[in-house]
Amino acid sequence: MSNHQYSMKEAFMFSQRMAQLSKALWKAVEKDWQRWIKPYDLNINEHHILWIAYHLKGASITDVANFGVMHVSTAFNFSKKLEERGFLTFSKKEEDKRNTYIEITKEGEQLIFDLMEQYDPETNLVFTGSAPLRELFGKFPDLSELMAIIKNVYGDDFMDIFETSIYNIEKDFDEVSGKLKQAAQTKTSG
Repeated sequence: MSNHQYSMKEAFMFSQRMAQLSKALWKAVEKDWQRWIKPYDLNINEHHILWIAYHLKGASITDVANFGVMHVSTAFNFSKKLEERGFLTFSKKEEDKRNTYIEITKEGEQLIFDLMEQYDPETNLVFTGSAPLRELFGKFPDLSELMAIIKNVYGDDFMDIFETSIYNIEKDFDEVSGKLKQAAQTKTSG
């Protein structure tokens, strides 16, 4: 018998709360995400793969699967569909013939920028559900405890990629007249 610093009931109640809250939150996130990308004839996996390819600048299918929290075959199959539409290219590296790599094309980047410009927080259930907290406390929930849990489950590499994507959003997009726009330096360098 192990010497835990928690009771079985406490552990079970935490697990059940996380399961129920995560399921409810995911359903809202899924609806928001699908509504946002539907006009571009994308599904969530395709958009997520494009997003990862944009941020990683040449990711292996394994990297996409790991960061996208999807099976390798799912990452490959949806990447193939994106390649057929001209949004990704596939390649092998001379020093690494075993892995397949994807890279976002200019058309794929433009799609990412178009999607960002079309983001409307007022149609986002998760945002509108969080807005009263921002009004009350002066900030959105910081999610540090959730990020710590994710780090413990998926590891440092996952969190490094997550932080890179957040940094890239800050760097690559400006707010102009209440809308996200591609930053000027991104237009000239990309």
